[in-house]
Formats: sequence, structure tokens, C-alpha cells
Amino acid sequence: MKKYLAKRILVSLFTLLMILLVLFILMQLMPGSPFNDEKLNESQKAVLYAKYGLDKPVIVQFFTYVKNMLTGDFGVSYNISKNTPISQLIATRLPISIRIGGQAVLIGAIIGLVLGVIAALMHDTVVDTICTIISVIGVSVPSYVFALFLSYQFGFRAKIFPMLYDGNLAGKSSVLPSIALSMFTMASIARFTRSEMLEVLDSDYMLLAESKGLSSSALIFRHALRNACIPIITVLAPLIVDLMTGSLVVEKIFAIPGVGSLLVNAIQSNDYNVVISLSFIYSAMYIFIMLIVDILYGIIDPRIRLAKGDD
Repeated sequence: MKKYLAKRILVSLFTLLMILLVLFILMQLMPGSPFNDEKLNESQKAVLYAKYGLDKPVIVQFFTYVKNMLTGDFGVSYNISKNTPISQLIATRLPISIRIGGQAVLIGAIIGLVLGVIAALMHDTVVDTICTIISVIGVSVPSYVFALFLSYQFGFRAKIFPMLYDGNLAGKSSVLPSIALSMFTMASIARFTRSEMLEVLDSDYMLLAESKGLSSSALIFRHALRNACIPIITVLAPLIVDLMTGSLVVEKIFAIPGVGSLLVNAIQSNDYNVVISLSFIYSAMYIFIMLIVDILYGIIDPRIRLAKGDD
């Protein structure tokens, strides 16, 4: 397991460095300038370039950029909030997006798993059909439609939850957006769980385990569900990053001060530092989640470690 883990970590670090290189190249190729104010003349722009180190050779900028990004020094905002450290801008917004996204993942994964298992165990019944219909609706209907419906029904009419995000009522304010964001995850997990469970339940080793007299719960949780987990985890991993980094439309509907709106504002303002910093954070989170997934693969199915040459 140690050898397998070391390989996964090295691959993740190399991938992160390659992403830094790509982000830096994209930043150099971006059209326009972060200092597009018409009131600035060329000499004033030159002073700003010198102040932020943008007048130095590209190779010097690159190594400085890599060092700063890996140490968490993202620089300052050029336009959105001039001279404000980007880490400060992100620190006030990222926890909100992570909390709402984390809740959405938890809700979607648990409900989706339950629906998928029930649908597989009650295959070709009315219950299976109902679970399938719920899954299709969850995948087909955009999250912002659920957000509008929930906001109107439980925010405007029932007044159970706030219609707009309130930092003083963060817990209650995050319920509706979390449910809206969880619908796609719930539907995806339910569909994959159902299909994988049906395949596992019809396999030869399940018949062998059943012939040994194992109880139904042992068959389902110890054998069927465990063997169906790898495809489910594969589907869930990218969804976790997507949800935890915020959904712009849902954030707009509930006026959530998350990182999604910050990214859009940075793109519109040519605030390169903010765009690159958020892209780096997204990439780092994705790589970290995929590293966790690789580790879970090795734990759930030791054959994966052995196939990759682990001792």
C-alpha cells in the first residue's frame, strides 16, 4: 500500500506542476491588460507593471509565480478590490461555497445511494419505476429550476427558510441551495448504483456467497455494495469539486457570496491574478479529490494495487 500511495502522490504533484505551467502560459496569452483604465497613460501603466513585477522577463515571472502559488501567496487584486490580497478575498467566500457544496454532496450521495439500492433490490417493480423517474427528473432538470421552486415554495410562501443568503442565519440559509445543488448528484448516484448493483447481484460470486448461507444484509453490504462502490466513487469525485467550488446560477438566485460570482467578476474585469488563483485552487482541489479516490480504490479492491505493481 505504501508503494501504491507514493506513486499516486508523485503523479498528483507532477500534475499540479503541469497545471501551474499551463495556467501561466494562458495568463501570458490573455488578451488585454489588467490595467485597462482609459485614465492611465503609458508612464502610469509602466509604473504599475513595475510595481507588480510584470515588467520582468517571462522566465523570472514564471518561477516567482510558481513559488508564490505553492506557498499560498496569490498576490493582490488589480481591479475587483485594488491592492487587496487575493487570499483575503477567497478566504471570505470559499468556506461558504465549500459548506453549501459539501452539504449538497452529502445529501445527494446518501439519498442517491439509498434510491439506487432500493431500485436494484426491487427490480422491475413499481418502486423501481418511481426511483427511476426521480433519477431522470434529477438529471434532466437544471439545478436553478429546483432553486427557483424551492425559493418560492419554502422561502416566499411557507417562509420556513430565508429566500436570500443571510450570514447571520448561515445554517438555515444554506438548506435550500444545498438541496437544489444535490439533485443532480442524487440522480447520478442513484442511476449508477442501480445499474452496478444489478450487475453485481447477478454475478457468480454473489451466487456462491448466497449458497454459503450468508444473511441478506451481509450479502448486500459486505459483497454487493462494496463491489459496486468503485464506479460510484468515480462518478462522485468530479461532482464533489463542482459543487464545492460553487454554482454561479444558484449563488445568484440565493445571493450567496461564494467563489462562483468572484470568478465571473474577475474574468469581466481582466483581474488575471484572481482568475489564475481560483483556477489553481479548483485544480488543486480536483487533484486532491482524485488522490483520495485512488487511495479508496486500493482500499476497496486490493487487486488494483497489485495490478499496478504494489507489494
